[in-house]
Amino acid sequence: MRATDNGHRTFTACGKIPGVNCGETLILSGEWVEHPKFGRQFTVESFSAALPADVHGIRKYLSSGLIHGIGKTYADKIVDYFGADTFTVISTESARLREIPGIGQERARTIKAAWDEQYALRDIMIFLQTYNISCALCMRLYKIYGQEAKRILQADPYRVAREVEGIGFKTADKIAQNIGIPMNHYSRIDAGILFTFSNLELLGHTAYPREAFLNLTRQLLESHGETLNSTKTTFAENEITEDRKKIIETDEKIIADRLDTLIQLKTVNALANGLIQTSFMASCEASLAKHVHRLRVAKSSLPPILHDHAMTWAQQREGFAFADEQIRALRQALTEKLSIITGGPGTGKTTILRALVSILRTKNVKIGLAAPTGRAAQKLTETTSIEAKTIHRLLQFNPQIGQFAFNQENQLPLDFIIVDEAGMCDTRLTVSLFNALPDHAHLLLVGDIDQLPSVGAGNILSDFIASKQFSLTYLKQIFRQGQQSEIIQLAHQIISGNATFIPNVIPIEAIIPAYDFAFIPVDSPIMCAQKIEQLCSSLLPSIYEIDPINDIQVLTPLHKGHGGTEHLNERLQNAFIRKEKQIPWCHFRLGDKVIQLRNNYEKNIYNGDLGTIYDFDSDKKVIFVKFNGEFVELKHSELGEIALAYAISIHKSQGSEFPIVVIPLLTQHYIMLQRNLIYTAITRGRHKVFIVGDPKAYTIAIGNKKSAQRITNLCPLLKGLPCSLREDCFASERGQYPEA
Repeated sequence: MRATDNGHRTFTACGKIPGVNCGETLILSGEWVEHPKFGRQFTVESFSAALPADVHGIRKYLSSGLIHGIGKTYADKIVDYFGADTFTVISTESARLREIPGIGQERARTIKAAWDEQYALRDIMIFLQTYNISCALCMRLYKIYGQEAKRILQADPYRVAREVEGIGFKTADKIAQNIGIPMNHYSRIDAGILFTFSNLELLGHTAYPREAFLNLTRQLLESHGETLNSTKTTFAENEITEDRKKIIETDEKIIADRLDTLIQLKTVNALANGLIQTSFMASCEASLAKHVHRLRVAKSSLPPILHDHAMTWAQQREGFAFADEQIRALRQALTEKLSIITGGPGTGKTTILRALVSILRTKNVKIGLAAPTGRAAQKLTETTSIEAKTIHRLLQFNPQIGQFAFNQENQLPLDFIIVDEAGMCDTRLTVSLFNALPDHAHLLLVGDIDQLPSVGAGNILSDFIASKQFSLTYLKQIFRQGQQSEIIQLAHQIISGNATFIPNVIPIEAIIPAYDFAFIPVDSPIMCAQKIEQLCSSLLPSIYEIDPINDIQVLTPLHKGHGGTEHLNERLQNAFIRKEKQIPWCHFRLGDKVIQLRNNYEKNIYNGDLGTIYDFDSDKKVIFVKFNGEFVELKHSELGEIALAYAISIHKSQGSEFPIVVIPLLTQHYIMLQRNLIYTAITRGRHKVFIVGDPKAYTIAIGNKKSAQRITNLCPLLKGLPCSLREDCFASERGQYPEA
């Protein structure tokens, strides 16, 4: 920003100054530095702001469009009429605005409401300036707490960490220490315990061993301050002394005492197997076990079906004979209340689903088709020719009350429910689904057990398989169409651990239309980014005559670095969208491809949904995005919930397919190089897949079969149920099942 120095000259001030608006007076604290390129600058460490006091500043402030209801015309009218008293009138005598021709009761009310909102938001932003909290997050705080936001932050910052996504323990702890909350205060220890549970859920765990949990919580609490017993003693990193051991033991005792208190208060559950989990997760897993037993033993509502005749009819309808494992999967879905079909690409899952739906529709069975994401639901619709919905839409989530319309008291009026991409279902969503299933219904879960597990906590598909409470068919045979696909061949070679099978390792210039897959080797991360931009912006669109924005998807293991989402999105945005299409008040441009980052139940858009920005309104500071064929209006405060999506993480791509997939793969990605990650990325490509990277990184990933083990208590609960399934219900050519 440019600023005046005592009214005599201008200078450059650099730093994070959120919530500052045209016309305000700033008091900056910091230091002068000499920038090697731009010369003398003032680096801002903190600031305070004051509303403009003179008529010129007031006019600029109101003309900025910041206050909804006041544009340049009305700003001039108001300032001409009230002069230096303008802000006082708006703040305390807003009814007087009606003295100005053209301002009626409704506009005066709108101006007053916008003024109060802006004042409160500005207050929050200035209060949080030292905590590196983004403007978008400040706006989210205001949206949740309104004008009480600052008071709540000062009274109980740990509450905000629990209730507001994006405000973590670290930020809340800084605020708490600044307002004088002791390091060993029970509210801080409790917050640390609950935040450790939240961190573990982000890693996929629903439960954790008690002693390991205490150690993690102690590390969290000590990493953000001194030791809990307030000792000033310092130690070298990893130094273990008798004094250090005593301090650790003392800290863990303090945490253990508070953990026991939370167990007594039933906020946390202690399990007989030494695990602990939040009472909410304990309730979810216990409820799932109860529902599995309820559904399995209840009588089916399906009409009589002559299975042999149905199989013959379905094969005639498809025009070819089914494999034995496909017939077995169909038969078990029709005879067993709970069944699972799993297998890789090209193994016939689509054929089974199409045949099963045809048989059920012929018998007038009420069918519900669902998937965790919109794209997966769309794919299921294309497969079966009847409408599939996201699980949220199937259960009809009501954002006003924060609950699903279909639940235990109001169950789905269906006889047969099919859920595709079931590996993406986490514990919370699965419980909601099972709550809504009537006793008589059949449930078929379809998924690929070799892909990445759900983003949310839990290991649902693996736990269900390992429990042997569901009939299971593991499809292994690759059919003719799959045998001809280089993508499908490669996917199965990856699962088998064969890192030597890499078709078409070629320079970028040698790509020809016939290739389904190609590996383009590069020497550096910078070259990787350059080749990906070349592929996406010019080479692939010219070869295949496609829409580069909608038909090509870059999938990457990480967010940082030259091969990460952040850098690649910046490059591809500049390659695809002209700078003239920049939206003036944010970093997005008209035509940008974006991804939703969190569930927004009010707007009916969910984490992972892809959309396109097609319009904006600068006066209202809103943008309009098309998600899954529906148009959504996003306010300025909601823009932190979307990000550019020319490149997205592999995790975010689960449940989706794209015509062409481009994957950067570098040794820089070492921490994420796992077999199931690469397998998931490869199988997102419907027609073409291109890897750009280092063959060494590919070898490392394929050799790393071990993904992080998820700890849950669901499988033990399920295994404790009586099992009456026949042994052939677990038939599989794989020879073994994933263990919990």
